[in-house]
Amino acid sequence: MFSDPDELAWLEAEVHPLVRGGIASWIEEAGSEVEVAVVEVPLLFEGEFHDRFDVTVTVVADEETRKARAEARGQAGLEGREGRQLTQEEKAGLADHVVVNDGTTAELEEELRRLLVSLGVTLPVDPAG
Repeated sequence: MFSDPDELAWLEAEVHPLVRGGIASWIEEAGSEVEVAVVEVPLLFEGEFHDRFDVTVTVVADEETRKARAEARGQAGLEGREGRQLTQEEKAGLADHVVVNDGTTAELEEELRRLLVSLGVTLPVDPAG
């Protein structure tokens, strides 16, 4: 299906409205007491869905890191998938914030923590210090 543009267009026309509706319902159900709701949307800009969010964040990593991570998940062959998506540079240019994820999970978590603080999000106190 991914090699057939017509089949892919049909699938996306069926699935994307369902995903948008599900996200909208989830956010509405969360209620106003929820300070931050994070939604991961792989085709955020391609599906022109970004305007529904207050803030957009793109997470990027260098090519070697991305390929190694994909292979470790058994998803070798990023080329076919990437041909249907904007480049990391294009996504970074459209996003409100860009987070570089070339390091460890702990480094990514710290970078995201800093971003949330810069956005004025109240974070829970870490009892470990």
